[in-house]
Amino acid sequence: MDYRQLGRSGLKASTVTLGTMTMGGKGKFASVGEVGLDEARRQIDMCIDAGVNLIDTADVYSNGASEEIVGQALGGKRKGGVLIATKARFPMGEGPNDRGLSRHHLIEACEASLRRLKTDVIDLYQVHEWDGLTPLEETFEALDLLVRHGKVRYVGCSNYSGWHLMKALHVSERDRLPRFVSQQIHYTLEAREAEYELAPIALDQGPGILVWSPLAGWTEPPIRDAERLWSIVDTLVEIASELNVSAAQVALAWTLGRPAVTSVIIGGRNEKQLLDNLGAANLRLSAEQSERLDKVSAPPLLYPYWHQARTAHDRLSVADLSLLGPHLKA
Repeated sequence: MDYRQLGRSGLKASTVTLGTMTMGGKGKFASVGEVGLDEARRQIDMCIDAGVNLIDTADVYSNGASEEIVGQALGGKRKGGVLIATKARFPMGEGPNDRGLSRHHLIEACEASLRRLKTDVIDLYQVHEWDGLTPLEETFEALDLLVRHGKVRYVGCSNYSGWHLMKALHVSERDRLPRFVSQQIHYTLEAREAEYELAPIALDQGPGILVWSPLAGWTEPPIRDAERLWSIVDTLVEIASELNVSAAQVALAWTLGRPAVTSVIIGGRNEKQLLDNLGAANLRLSAEQSERLDKVSAPPLLYPYWHQARTAHDRLSVADLSLLGPHLKA
C-alpha cells in the first residue's frame, strides 16, 4: 500500500480508503448494501491488514447506522493508526435546522457523529455538499470552533463546483480559518467532468482529491452516451485480460494514476468484492494501457478550454496542462 500526502496538510492517507456506505442497510441505502456489524468488523480488519489507514463514512449513510457500525467495529480504538473521516450537511431530522452548513447544524451534527463513532476526535470532517443559503463565513467559523476544541483535526469538502471551492478557499485564507485539505468528488473513466475545474484547482491550490464511487454504480453518474460507455467497458476488459486481473481493478488503477488524486474510496457488499478492489492498490498500468483508456474516455473540450488550447498554449501551467496537454499533442 502506498501513502500520499492529503493536500497541503501533513497527513498521509493510503491510496485506497474504505468507504462505508454499504454498512447499515437502512432506508434508501439498503439498495447499496446491507453490511452488518460482524461483516463490517471483518472488512475493516481486512483493510487494515492490507495497509488501509482511512475509513470514510457520513452521518446520512443509513441515517447514522453506518457511523454506529464503524464505531462499534473499532470499539473506541484506532487499530493500526486508522483515521476516521465523516461528513455532514444532509437532513438528519424533520426540522428546518436539521440540515445545511449553519453553525447550529454543523456543531450539532459533529457532536452526534462523535457519539456514534465512539471517538473523541474526527480526523477529517467534510462538508458533504454545497449550502447556498449559509454564508461561508459562518460555516468556516463553526469548523474553526470544532478544530480549536479538539473535536476535528482537518476539514474538507465534497461535491463542490469549481467556483464554490475557490470561494471557500478564499474565505478561509482571508479570515485565517481552517482551510480545506481535501475535496471528495466523483471521478471515473465514464465521468471525467472533474478534469475541467476540480482537478486543476487541486493541482494549483492544493486540496487533495478523494474519489467517491470510483467504479460508478447506483444511479450515478447519469449515462449520456451509452456507446462511449460500452467502448470504455470493452477497453477495460481487454486490459484486464492482458494483466489477468478484474476490470474493476484496472478502472481503479487508472483513477489512482490521475493527477492530484490522493485516494480512491472503495467498499464491498461482501468480502470477495472488497478483496478484489483492494488489489488495485498494487496494480500499475503501462503508459500504453493508460493512454488507451484516456483516448476512449476523453471528455470534449468545452469553452473556454478549446479556445485556450488554440490561443494560450504558449503560456500554460501544470494545472492547465492537466486538461489541455493531451489536446496539444494531438
